[in-house]
Amino acid sequence: MIPVLRTARFILRQPQSGDDEPIARYLNDFEVAGNLARVPFPYRLSDARAWLRTRLPNLPVEETCFAIALPEAGMVGHVGFHRGAEGPVIGYWLGRPYWGQGIMTEAVSAAITWFFEASRAETLYSGVFHFNAASLAIQTRLGFVETGRSHLLCLARDAEVEHIDTQLTRTTWKARDR
Repeated sequence: MIPVLRTARFILRQPQSGDDEPIARYLNDFEVAGNLARVPFPYRLSDARAWLRTRLPNLPVEETCFAIALPEAGMVGHVGFHRGAEGPVIGYWLGRPYWGQGIMTEAVSAAITWFFEASRAETLYSGVFHFNAASLAIQTRLGFVETGRSHLLCLARDAEVEHIDTQLTRTTWKARDR
């Protein structure tokens, strides 16, 4: 069962069927989808519903996803994990009306704390497309370090895009809490 994580301003919870409309609304914004590798554009309600059907309560830690739910607005974004070639990967997005409020830093931080408590993984991988300075700033703030550059397919852009590869070790994360 996916836990509910509480932060000072919101909860992280399992995505649910009622999230389909906000998911479609926020991801059907090229300013959001164009920063993500695995999200097509345009993004339709049927895409959100199909994705939600894959979110089962008994998925392994490395495939767990959380909806970011604000008390006054409901579901406004997502943070989750998937299996990558080198190990677990964290990804995230936030609806544009909520950018610049520190929500994503708070959400990713809570998700990482949960992840390292729930898994045995020593390293968490991530990265950003080279033009996504805001997301890179979040990762840097949380202790991720750049490990190289690669090219990654961006479905929304229908192109291979330069990607800044990052990683965060359990040791770095634990030292941060002191």
